[in-house]
Amino acid sequence: MPDYRVFPVWRGTGVAGGGGNGDDGGWSAAWSRCLRWEHDGPDRSRIPVFDYLAWLVLSRRVCQRGRGAVGLSADMLSIKLPQLFHSHQIPKVFREDSIISGYRRPHSSALDCVLSSFQLTNETLNIWTHFLPTWYFLWRLCALCSSMNVLSDSYTWPLLIYMLLICVYPFTSSCAHTFSSMSPESRHVCYFFDYGALSLYSLGCAISYSYYVMPDPWINTWLHQHFVPFAVGNSVFCTSLSCYSRFLELQSAKRSKALRTAAFVLPFVFDTVPLFYRLLLCCGGGTMSSSDALYSHCYHLLFAFLTCFLFTAHLPERLYPGRFDYFGHSHQLFHVSAVVGTHFQMEGVLADMLSRKAWLLAQQGAPSLLGTLGALLLGLILNLGIIGVFSAALMWTSYHSARSQR
Repeated sequence: MPDYRVFPVWRGTGVAGGGGNGDDGGWSAAWSRCLRWEHDGPDRSRIPVFDYLAWLVLSRRVCQRGRGAVGLSADMLSIKLPQLFHSHQIPKVFREDSIISGYRRPHSSALDCVLSSFQLTNETLNIWTHFLPTWYFLWRLCALCSSMNVLSDSYTWPLLIYMLLICVYPFTSSCAHTFSSMSPESRHVCYFFDYGALSLYSLGCAISYSYYVMPDPWINTWLHQHFVPFAVGNSVFCTSLSCYSRFLELQSAKRSKALRTAAFVLPFVFDTVPLFYRLLLCCGGGTMSSSDALYSHCYHLLFAFLTCFLFTAHLPERLYPGRFDYFGHSHQLFHVSAVVGTHFQMEGVLADMLSRKAWLLAQQGAPSLLGTLGALLLGLILNLGIIGVFSAALMWTSYHSARSQR
């Protein structure tokens, strides 16, 4: 029978050798080649039913023989999700307050950590409640970049920096929760970067507030002129104190939590003092009375207070330990509240930026490269340096601790 009447052709197998049954080792040798459905006959529109059935049979044989050629077993082809543990089965450093079950294996591999994001654990919703909003904020950033001339119009630079940082902080948090079970050291380092991203987010808020949200009477005052430099210092303080708090976590969990809360509250209070003044005393102040902006800022503050409460209270799992291990514990609610609050903050900043543009440009001029991108780069370098110092100290402590136990 001519070759064009045989379907399919397993190229290089049983054709050149003339056997066609694979006993000459051709099946194994051709495992890396592709299986092609071809009809080389004169009438390409008609494919015999017998040839189609032969293709199905031979395709199954190819898969079975090919799997044996490379030594793959059924167990190797199946992916098993990592085993989950209870709190008493894992070291204290991996435990969360009032969370009993659903823990991933300590010292997990990076692949196990990634797979666990598709498995129901006590970290799964922590991962996705920040990973999915990252793409929402990124979509908003791309839409703004396409509708505004961000390269030549310096008035948009503070907004661009702010939008970039509200994409970074949830993504960093999602990565931290994903890979935090690899080892105690990697857990601390992951959260070092998480704290650094939050600190830079507070700096981005300060930059946007300085140029768009500042009350009318405060424009060009001493505080306004030094607002961004103070915010850089606050970001350094926030990262330093929050990273230091992790060294106290095992010895004094309450003190560690208090220091970490203070590290995030201080930059928030500093950034929002102008907004508090504007909302409480200047609601009827002409260019500051944009209803859309004020409503958005009020909702942002409401969710910010809710976020702080959830972060510190550990409710509802503290009331019913073990019942909210997978759904509804405070850290998941904290993530959702933070993202919703950031959304309203973004809308308020956008409304102020558009409604106050002419007045702000007339009073304070266009934003400078040093006051926007320069401040961001300085904050980034300082925060990365702090993370590097604390990471090195952590590795040094772990190394000497391991040597002393030998």
